Amino acid sequence: MSFRVGMAQINPKLGDVAANLALYEAGVRQAAAQDVDVVVFPELSLTGYFLRDMVPDVAVRLSSPEMERLQALSRDVSLVAGLVLESQDHRFYNAAVYLEDGEVRHIHRKVYLPTYGMFDEQRYFARGDRLRAFDTRHGRLALLICEDLWHPSTVHLAALDGALSILCPSSSPLRGVTDGAEQDDNARYWELLTRSYAETYGVFVVHANRVGFEDGVGFWGGSGILDPFGRTVCKADYYEEAFVAGEVSDEVVRRKRTRAPLMRDEDVDLTIRELERIRNG
Repeated sequence: MSFRVGMAQINPKLGDVAANLALYEAGVRQAAAQDVDVVVFPELSLTGYFLRDMVPDVAVRLSSPEMERLQALSRDVSLVAGLVLESQDHRFYNAAVYLEDGEVRHIHRKVYLPTYGMFDEQRYFARGDRLRAFDTRHGRLALLICEDLWHPSTVHLAALDGALSILCPSSSPLRGVTDGAEQDDNARYWELLTRSYAETYGVFVVHANRVGFEDGVGFWGGSGILDPFGRTVCKADYYEEAFVAGEVSDEVVRRKRTRAPLMRDEDVDLTIRELERIRNG
């Protein structure tokens, strides 16, 4: 099985859901024109990132008109939306929603909410408490949101749960610049992580990052796909809005895992025993 994944590297407007929904509509049209099967939008791209007290004002529920519009868009192209999702008990989650054939097929609520440097997500969002791979007509996928990917346990769990591709929407900002470097330090570390995960676990890693500025903070873009051999399938430019797409193929996963059967040999029981020992002190 193979399919085409697109990344809509957009510059959303802070707090303006209607304007950002229009960006989604344009992105889906572009995806359809390029025969893309799945389009991934960045983290919180329906709302903007530095929301602070605006979180309740821009949150959507599964029954909201905005969600109905996203479902309608997914009849043409499967998509991953980044938004604030409100639960029935009025908790607000930084969420990524996978929609396909007019339906919500999977929701991932961000499990690692950064609270260092410029980040203060735990003040405004509830923390997700689960991570699942899920089946689609494009194969078995997993969703991780930005900081989630910085924790190796999340990728480990997704791969053990059978994910062959990991889709990661993010709003990764510029943080640190080394003289003479093509990109900032944060971007360089992201690219090291995604390549390492792809090669180690024999998966495709799809990273959809945003661009633009909010509250004086810039976002570096550089969205792309890494294949299970760590090779770049496609990559967007830094700092500019873009739409890029590339092919994801289960056959490439098969070739990698045949040469290096690390997932076949993974000892889940060993991991569970040692984690319980560490937790229990």
